[in-house]
Amino acid sequence: MTKDDKQLVRDSWAKVMPISDTAAELFYNRLFELDPSLRPLFTSDMTEQGRKLMGMITVAVNGLDRLDEIIAAVRALGKRHSGYSVTDDHYDTVATALLWTLERGLGDAFTDATRNAWIKTYTLLSTTMKEAAAQPAAA
Repeated sequence: MTKDDKQLVRDSWAKVMPISDTAAELFYNRLFELDPSLRPLFTSDMTEQGRKLMGMITVAVNGLDRLDEIIAAVRALGKRHSGYSVTDDHYDTVATALLWTLERGLGDAFTDATRNAWIKTYTLLSTTMKEAAAQPAAA
């Protein structure tokens, strides 16, 4: 990721934060529309789940210049998700729902460059999570 990519992600996320509850609701509605089989994986209150999602994305966005500091947390998140029966295909569906949500939330501010920066960010994070999930548990 370039410095410009990171700035595009930070700037666009700053515009989403004031509408984070709505963005989370849009995201999960779109996610379950794309793949209804994912709904049973979420057993908690969806408002709270949405806030957790927004918080996690905020941590990742704020850590883009310090990836070495957040990588352990991203790996741990990947391990946790493997316990929820999350598959590699689910990560692709999440990417589609996330990009759709960002496009809806940002409107014209969601430029091609911003989309590409988010794709790079999500790919980096999801690849790290998938790699961690694939590792056998420590004995």
